[in-house]
Amino acid sequence: MSAREWIGKDFYRELGVSSDATADEIKKAYRKLAKENHPDANAGNAQAEQKFKAVSEAYGVLSDPAKRKEYDEARRLFGSGGGFNFPGGGTGGFDMGDIFGQAGAGQAGGFGGLGDILGGLFGRGRTSAGATANRPQRGADVETDVRIDFTEAVKGATLPLRLSSPATCGTCGGNGARPGTSPRTCPTCSGSGLVSRSQGAFAFSEPCRDCRGRGTIIDDPCPECGGEGVSTRTRTLTVRIPPGVDDDQRIRLAGQGEPGRGGAQAGDLYVRVHVAPHALFGRKPKSLDLTLTVPVDFTELALGTTITVPTLDGKVSLKVPPGTASGRVLRVRGKGVTKRDGSQGDLLVTLQAAIPAKLDDKAREALQAYAEAMAGHDPRPEITELLQGR
Repeated sequence: MSAREWIGKDFYRELGVSSDATADEIKKAYRKLAKENHPDANAGNAQAEQKFKAVSEAYGVLSDPAKRKEYDEARRLFGSGGGFNFPGGGTGGFDMGDIFGQAGAGQAGGFGGLGDILGGLFGRGRTSAGATANRPQRGADVETDVRIDFTEAVKGATLPLRLSSPATCGTCGGNGARPGTSPRTCPTCSGSGLVSRSQGAFAFSEPCRDCRGRGTIIDDPCPECGGEGVSTRTRTLTVRIPPGVDDDQRIRLAGQGEPGRGGAQAGDLYVRVHVAPHALFGRKPKSLDLTLTVPVDFTELALGTTITVPTLDGKVSLKVPPGTASGRVLRVRGKGVTKRDGSQGDLLVTLQAAIPAKLDDKAREALQAYAEAMAGHDPRPEITELLQGR
């Protein structure tokens, strides 16, 4: 979509956010609306499908810092698309395109990029304006979510991804016209997408209202896409999840987003990964190490023992030295995350003393005998010394 087509659309209102919303607020609003209006959840609901297209289009612009800047510039200058209101004076025509073209070229850091934004809005001759009006536009990026289990996140996986998103209409091939017909050149703007208008001493161009700045008119729209050249289609992609992917990490699939217009390249698809927690294992933040907490008896910690613990691909035996404290961490080398570049993490096993909730008579007597035998032992000498000094 060109800057000229942005003028009559309020993408902020479409997403329900303010014009100064942060990138996170925009993303959150888009994901909520896209989920509510997704075609898979609203089969046969044309209104929801149109809303899904609209919020996807809005997010495609507002999520891209460069596109959002251009969009904000266009809105600031043109508002809803009515053009400038300059006071009249003098005689003869005046081409505003020359002013902004020279400003963009001569004032680096002043109007930087404004000439490109307005190049298709202010006329610099019909040939130049028409070229800008119909120039190719890269497709918008698309984001979707996938949920995987903990083991898949650690070892990597290949998953089929069923995706409903805007794509080039398969019925009309993207030209928007019913098969067997073709779009015709707009007679109002002669295909440039712009019309010139004079006001007092000024002459300037604005998007053609008959063709909405496209330069062509479709008399018999395609029944699938309604003349847009883009329709929501369901496709299946194969997504390779790399080993060691983190929860909420995004994976980029180049060229799998919205199709480009006018032969331009497609946008990218970003797959956001959500990792389901494991019943036993965890992962140390920003690390390749996995974690595991193993309950052990007090006697095992005091006397020492050998325990067997699970890993994600088998089991290992660990030696617990006599006198080991509860909370001690034992490291099992190479049993964490292994990435494709060969880097490896470890399995960190935390020993946690298990205290029985109930004791039978025999166990109680044994513990009382142990307590009497250890009567002269102070397990907290630092605290005792502090208390005695007060």
